[in-house]
Amino acid sequence: MLLRKADVVEGALKFLDTEGLDGLTMRKLGAALNVHGGALYRHFPNKAALLEAMANKLTEGVGAPLPEAPWRDQIYVLGQRFRAAMLAHRDGARLVSGTHATGANSITAGSLVVDVLCGTGLAPAQAGSLAFSLYYYVLGHTLDEQNQAHPPEGWQSSENQLASTLTPEYAEAIESLMHTDPAERFAYGLNTFIEGVASRIPK
Repeated sequence: MLLRKADVVEGALKFLDTEGLDGLTMRKLGAALNVHGGALYRHFPNKAALLEAMANKLTEGVGAPLPEAPWRDQIYVLGQRFRAAMLAHRDGARLVSGTHATGANSITAGSLVVDVLCGTGLAPAQAGSLAFSLYYYVLGHTLDEQNQAHPPEGWQSSENQLASTLTPEYAEAIESLMHTDPAERFAYGLNTFIEGVASRIPK
């Protein structure tokens, strides 16, 4: 059967789930798809191009039409969609952060954020800046969330040693942070971001 470009991307995302981003090579992916690694280069000139296509596929649906709702709710939905898209695949946030996000799906999602913010009365330049701030928050939170799911060996002993040097307030803050559900933590930060955006809207 002829291997299509879409088949390569789908196969690469499945490979990502089993082996992680560090294990992904063109040769290994070719073996997983039962083709020679060189066959993949007919669709993608290099691994970077493949990663861009994977990131674009991963963010599919983030920019889908929004429900009729106040702008705050729409921004909240977009933030949650983006996080969910990256969490759907192992190392999803690392994949997205390592690309230039120039695919059609990424551009559509970004345009939607800007359109929602401009609808509040913000100028396009302000809306664009805030859209990138939202992108960075969601990406950073999800990246840390996925990293914590696979902590490095010996991290617990290092954390215990560090704990003795922290102020009581910081130690309590870290303790709370580590034991709060990631979804709850994310929602708190997202709502705080939205409140910050509200303060920028012209009265």
